Amino acid sequence: MRIRKLFKFENAHIVRNCSSERCKHSIHGHSYQIELILEAKRLDHGQMVYDFGLLKSSIKDIIDSFDHAICFWNKDDPEYIDACKKFSARWISLPVSPSAEQFSRVIFFWAQEILRQTQMQNGESDVSVYSVIAHETATGYAQCFADDVANDQMGKLVLEEFAFSDQVSKEWHDPELYAKLIRGESFINPSVTMQVQTEQVQTEQVQTEQVQTEQVQTEQAQAGSD
Repeated sequence: MRIRKLFKFENAHIVRNCSSERCKHSIHGHSYQIELILEAKRLDHGQMVYDFGLLKSSIKDIIDSFDHAICFWNKDDPEYIDACKKFSARWISLPVSPSAEQFSRVIFFWAQEILRQTQMQNGESDVSVYSVIAHETATGYAQCFADDVANDQMGKLVLEEFAFSDQVSKEWHDPELYAKLIRGESFINPSVTMQVQTEQVQTEQVQTEQVQTEQVQTEQAQAGSD
């Protein structure tokens, strides 16, 4: 099953090496709409793929980084990059061109990495990003799938090669968000109290108790051998 969450932001860029004279020589902006599509083979305890409310934290923050910011390719002219940093408090440095195609790849990459590092608390088991669609205009969009993110011909994506201005990171709920992502630290979802006991919940409770019992027995056995 799949679900879709829509995000919006205003962003400025120059798309170097493209065919359009206007786009490759002049700073210009777009009102972007981003469709984040998640999928899972199982539903959580609330019988959802993933609670939309959970997408309002780290994933929303990282996507909102683009809003009212200027994005530039880190291989661009150093004078242009310096000017972007000097005259815009909000900027993002990308290891790829700030095209709609790359926006869809970058957002897929970030969202998937956040999900991988998220400690689920409500029975979510195999939630993943299915696709990201970046609408750049009312008539044009780019759509990314997992194979596109892994395709080095399109530009290798590495967490350490992105940079955000201080103003961008200060506006995240956790200013350490991206540093934690790079370090591989967990993002912990809120715990949930079960209001309705289902067979799935009961089975998972039994499994959890069994794991805890085995851990205690292992610790006791190790203590006894010492």
